[in-house]
Amino acid sequence: MKRIFSGGPFEAKIGYCRAVVAGGFVHVAGTVGQGDTVEEQCQSALEVIEKALVDAGTDFAHTVRVTYMLPKASDFEACWPTLAKVFGETPPAATMIECGLIDPKYKIEIEVTAILPS
Repeated sequence: MKRIFSGGPFEAKIGYCRAVVAGGFVHVAGTVGQGDTVEEQCQSALEVIEKALVDAGTDFAHTVRVTYMLPKASDFEACWPTLAKVFGETPPAATMIECGLIDPKYKIEIEVTAILPS
């Protein structure tokens, strides 16, 4: 098993890491992004996730599962063009959940599971 840390402040404070590589899978923790709009936060979160995937030895094309969590479900549609660009050619199974996030400033949190290429 391999643990990947991004150096974010919550990793040590809460006791988790950005991703865990285990059993041929890469499990990336729920990730929020920076920015004022949901589109900016979505793009930022995907950049953090992409780095974790690359550090683990995989990429978005090998993502098998994605969960989107948003405080306002109506914000999700604004993210679709970005998500289609990232996942469009190799779409994973996906779920969108409307829920509260750790801080009201966050508009989206994204969690992915990917496989390691053979």
